[in-house]
Amino acid sequence: MKVRQDAWSEENDLLLAETVLRHVREGSTQLNAFEEVGDLLNRTSAACGFRWNAVVRTQYEKALSLAKKQRKQRSRTIEKKALYAPPAEGRVTITMTDVIGYLQSLDSIDAVKAENERLRSENEQLQYRLDKIEQSSEMMQEDYETLMKIMNRARKFVALDDEEGSAVTFKMEQNGNLEKVAE
Repeated sequence: MKVRQDAWSEENDLLLAETVLRHVREGSTQLNAFEEVGDLLNRTSAACGFRWNAVVRTQYEKALSLAKKQRKQRSRTIEKKALYAPPAEGRVTITMTDVIGYLQSLDSIDAVKAENERLRSENEQLQYRLDKIEQSSEMMQEDYETLMKIMNRARKFVALDDEEGSAVTFKMEQNGNLEKVAE
């Protein structure tokens, strides 16, 4: 019986994810993947299954759905090949179903490319907005520091004038305001 009580590493999680996705893509079961990973990592298949369902699966949802689509396309291709009779004397024949299947796969590739381009554009827009916000924040910080310097100079002038006339003293509150101290 394989028993392991140490923590999972990122490499272990990656191996688990890659193995499960490969098994799904190839039409095997996740249980077979858990057994394979368990043998490699000296863990139980139950531990691998728990780790997959509790932690790793959420990180690979898109990849898992893509693997399932690939499995479906693969099974369709295998079914078509089983129904397909080889042409006589080396001639290649293409059926309308083959053409439609090929064109549908192109549409899905184009959709993925379009989605990728949309996300890239959105990322650039967000990066631009972030840069502007950071610049604005820096400018506000500089303006605040300048204002504080002006306020400090004004306080010094007031303190000098008061020393000449009367003994009025000020103290600064936590928020930066001056408060006159009673004489």
